[in-house]
Order: sequence, then C-alpha cells, then structure tokens
Amino acid sequence: MLVELLTEELPPRALSRLGEVFADAVFKALVERKLVAADARMDRYASPRRLALTVQGVADRAPDAVVDEKLMPVAVALDAEGKPTAALLKKLQAKGIPVEALPQFTRRMDGKSETLFYAMTVPGAALDDVLAGIVLDALKKLPIPKLMRWADCDYQFVRPVHGLVLLHGDRVVPGQAFGHAAGRSTRGHRFMGEGEVTLANADEYARALYERGAVMASFDARRALIVQRLAEACRVLGDGVQHVDDAALIDEVTALVENPNVYVAQFEPEFLAVPQECLILTMKANQKYFPLLDAGGKLLNRFLVVSNMKVDDPHNIVSGNERVVRARLSDARFFFEQDKKAPLASRITKMEAVVYHNRLGSQMDRVMRIQRLATDIAARLSADVMQAARAGLLAKADLMTDMVGEFPELQGVMGRYYAQHDGEAEVVAQAVDQHYRPRFAGDALPEGPIACAVSVADKVDALAGFFGIGQIPTGDKDPFALRRAALGVLRILMEAPLPLDLAELIAAARGGFRAGQVGEGEAANFESQLLDFMIERLRNLLRDAGHDARAIDAVLAQRPTRIDRVPAKLAAVVAFSALPEAQSLAAANKRIVNILKKAESVGGTVDTALFAEAAERELHAALTAVQPTLEADLAAGRYAEALTALAKLRAPVDRFFDDVMVNADDAAVRANRLALLGQLAAAMNAVADISRLELKD
Repeated sequence: MLVELLTEELPPRALSRLGEVFADAVFKALVERKLVAADARMDRYASPRRLALTVQGVADRAPDAVVDEKLMPVAVALDAEGKPTAALLKKLQAKGIPVEALPQFTRRMDGKSETLFYAMTVPGAALDDVLAGIVLDALKKLPIPKLMRWADCDYQFVRPVHGLVLLHGDRVVPGQAFGHAAGRSTRGHRFMGEGEVTLANADEYARALYERGAVMASFDARRALIVQRLAEACRVLGDGVQHVDDAALIDEVTALVENPNVYVAQFEPEFLAVPQECLILTMKANQKYFPLLDAGGKLLNRFLVVSNMKVDDPHNIVSGNERVVRARLSDARFFFEQDKKAPLASRITKMEAVVYHNRLGSQMDRVMRIQRLATDIAARLSADVMQAARAGLLAKADLMTDMVGEFPELQGVMGRYYAQHDGEAEVVAQAVDQHYRPRFAGDALPEGPIACAVSVADKVDALAGFFGIGQIPTGDKDPFALRRAALGVLRILMEAPLPLDLAELIAAARGGFRAGQVGEGEAANFESQLLDFMIERLRNLLRDAGHDARAIDAVLAQRPTRIDRVPAKLAAVVAFSALPEAQSLAAANKRIVNILKKAESVGGTVDTALFAEAAERELHAALTAVQPTLEADLAAGRYAEALTALAKLRAPVDRFFDDVMVNADDAAVRANRLALLGQLAAAMNAVADISRLELKD
C-alpha cells in the first residue's frame, strides 16, 4: 500500500519529524484496525514536496472479530420466570440484537453480580472505507506550529497541497484530502525529471519516482548520499581536508533537495583575516554551505555546495554561489572591522540601557554581580582575583558589538577576539569566551580557574536571581534555561574539580542583589529550594553517567554541598556495599535512624557510668576505637577507607540490638543510650546514608 501527500516545499527543519510522525500514525491506525500485522514492513518517505509511506502485506478487509458484549445484570434483565424484562428488550433493540438470540446469551459473574453477555460478530474494517480517514487523522496529528491557507479554499495545512496518492497494489483506494481526490500520479523533480509520474502499482513508488522523476524520496537515503558525496569531495581536494561536521546542517540540506549533488566553490583568501568562526557561521546559517578545514582545523577558502541540480558543467551553479557568499563574507568583515575601532571595555556602559529582567535590573547590574562573585570565587580558589575581576567585567561586553548583534551564536567567541585585539591578558580573553561553557550536554568545560570562576559566577547569578523572584522551572517549561545552567555548575564543580561549597556559592550570589530585590514573599526560602533543585539535577546527571542507583541515593540523601567530593563518595559506597557486613549495617542504620526520629531529644555526651549492659559498653568501646581512624580518613577524603572501618562495628551493633532495650524505664539510662546511638548514626552516615543500601525483599 502507498500513501503520498504532494505539497509545496515543506519547512526544511521540520521535514524529517513530519515524515516520521505522519508515517507512524498511519501505520499504527492500520495495525489497530487489523489491516496489517504489527511487524509488517513500513518504509517512510519525506522529500521537500512530499510525505509518504509504503506498507507491505495490507489486507483489503480486516478479519471479522467476535466481541463479548456486556448487557446488564441478570437480576435486571430477567423477571422471576426467566423472561426478558422491558429494560432488556429496550437494550437489545438499541444494539440491534434480536430477541430470538436470547438462548445464546451467557451468564457469568462480573464483579459481585451475575451478568448477561452476548457474543457479537463485528465485521472487519474495509481498507476502502477507512484509509482516507486514517490519512486525515494522521495529518491532524503533525507537529505544525503555524497553519496556512491557499487559493480561495478553506483548507489549512503547513503548505499548500497539490495531490494525493492512495494505492493498494495496482488499485486506487478512494478518498480525498484538501480537495484532491486520490489517484496514482505524483510529480517528479521540477527541472530534471518527468513532470508527472504515473504509478502502475504501489511497489514501484520509490524506483519509478527516482528513475522517471529524478526524485530520491527517502529522507534517509538522501542524507546518506549527501554524507558520502561530501566525504568524496574532501578526498579529492587532498589529504586531511574535511568539511565542518554539523548533523543539523546535513539534516536541513537533506530537506532542501530532492536529488543531491555536491560541488566545490571558493572565496577570496583575504576574507580569512576575519575570525574563522564568523565565516563558518555565515556560510552555514545563511547559505547552508559546508566550510572546509585543513588537517589542523584551519579554515580554507573553499566550501562545498549541496545543489538540487545535476549538470555536466556546474560553472553557473558554482559561480552563482561564490557571488552570493562574497557578499555575506563582506558583511562579516565589515562588522569585524567596525567593532575593532572601539575597545571592548568601552561598550560596558552601554549595557546600563539594556534590561536583563525587569525585576533583576539591567545587563550592567548583572555584569557587576558576575564580577563580584567571580572575584570571590577566584579568591576561594587562590587564583588571581584581578584577572577574575577583569574577565567578569568584560564577559558580556561583546553583546554590544555589531557582530554579535548579527550572529548571537558568536557571543563569547567574538569577545575573546576583541579582548585579544585590545591587549587584554590571554587568560582574561579566554575566560570571556569560555564562561559560556558548557553550552550543551557533553560540551567541553572552561579551562583554568579564571574561566571556571567567571562561568560559575554567571550561572549561579542567573539561578539565584530567577529562583529569588519565584521563576522556578516547572514541567517542560524553562524559559531562562536554568536546568542547563544548573548542570553546567555541577559539571564544573565535579569534573574540574573545584573545592567550592555549593550552598556558600548560592549565599554569595544572593548577597550580590540589592535589598528586597530577591527572596521576597513566597521566594523567601529560595536558597534551600535552589539547593534541592540542583541536587535533583545532580541525581539525573549521575544516573545518566551510569552510576549505581542505590549509591546515588545514599550519597545524595545527605544533600552534599561539596560536589567535587561526590564521585569519590559514590565509589566508596559501591565498594562498601560489596562487603559482607554492608547489609547488616545498612539494616541497623535504618533501625537507628527510626529510633532517633521517634525520640523526644537526642544529644549530650555518653556517660559510661550509666551503662548497665555489657553490649552497650562493647559498642561504645568499638566506636571510640574506630573514631580517630574514621575522622582521619574523612579529613583526607579517603571515603572508601572510612566506610571500611565501619565494618568493624557490625558485631557490637548486632549484639547491642540483641541485648539492649534502648527505651529503658530509667530516663537517664534511656537518654544515655540514645546519645550513644546518635554518635553511632553520625559515624555511620558521615559519608552517605548507608540505610539506603539495604536490599528490599
């Protein structure tokens, strides 16, 4: 079976997704109606002017189905003599069931009442009756943000529709969509193939469209061909030459062409004086070209064009694209030269007039907060506070340049070039660029303490500011990218690593805002909310990294604020959980925590004179003996050793709970035993909440 909707050029960035959703929705509906098996072969097609699918093994009609129809309770359906009541007769009439079928009814319990059921044979769906409706329903489910109308009709779709093909084998299935009756004719390439391609049957769709229409209908096949031809063009140009690798650009170009062909073009070498990031972005974003790099990653004055035309002499195509790119590169060069005429630092005062957020002040206010916090962080890291202050001050200055105004994606990158041009210290220029890192999952981290300090300051300021005014991400809504900022901070603290306390960073960020600017009303407790938010992001980050789930729960139950220590604690907990004593101590720890929760008060020192049982003396002695080793290991970050030391407590802990009644009648003895358990709990949970390691039955 073949379904094809022929349209005008579809939005290129959405094409692949539209093709998947459309084909999957049609196939799912066919399966639900028993017209095709769930494991049948289905092929999706999506080109600039069509959405289509073919499905193998589609039936003309689905098999009839026997449906057990529930009628009503026997007590309601039949009178005392077993004859149908008026209620049952009315029900049978409504469902079209003859009264004569009454002997065929079955009785069985449904819940607490005996109920009448009737086995009905429901005719299977006919493909001719349902296919058009399935297609229309699938089209309604497409993720289309904006619909359009065309001509003088009332239809709405993402682009004007020009045809519908519905074929089952060699037969046209009747139906309509957007005013077009189903047929067997589609359209080929606008210039290279037959204008109209008439299909004899559904099986020849892809082959006929390519051979006669010069259209490669499969999105995946076109993409693979483009990747292949880009690679071939690079090989011809010489060893080490490579095109800029951009999967999103390849997808977009795949959605722009029906018959991809790759040609080599060039531009004047003098444009290479402009930062290559500017030239690459200009070529990619505006013209969908593939810039070329040498083996060292340096931009060449050549680029690849993916054209929708295959010609023997591509001179006109190449020269036309060269003419267009020359104008684009000239604009980039103009912006760069103009920006260099004013020092980067001179642009800072302009940020006073730019609103960051109406409740959080201007961009200038934000820059001053970032500078202050970056300086504070640098001091904690024993780094150069003057360089951190300078980098923090210049971090956002390039937002006021012409180049970043034209290409916002270059923020930070252009700041580095302009800072270098102005003679700023290299570490400062590097921090201006890298403080945006990591920009996405898996991105590189900022390098060095100054760049890390500015990056953390930038992100923590944003987090504290928006949490401080109650703008907390909910569901999938995160307009200020706070989840990304939180993950960036956590990765830097954990992977750099930086010996910084997260709670102290949040408090320091809060101090950068004016009195009453944040933390008012419902957001008064935002520091604790923000810490909880970041702990949950850390949980997700660790799970995605493949860490043991129980170990994560045990470590994060303590709400750690020294994120740099978390990996070592996780490793220690995993090692501890493999010890034979682990489960016994985990169970005991859970019991201890529950006892302490129920106690009215826990605290004070342990008085050995109040010990009445040998088991409590033994536990106290064992705990006292292990305490110095435990404290030394914790101070040195030897968490595995600290947890291993706890294994020595297993026997005395077990004996304590076997022989000692914690809640003794004597108040002094009871308080003393609770104090002992309090010390034991502190020792056992110094690294992680080991009760989380207990295996569930």
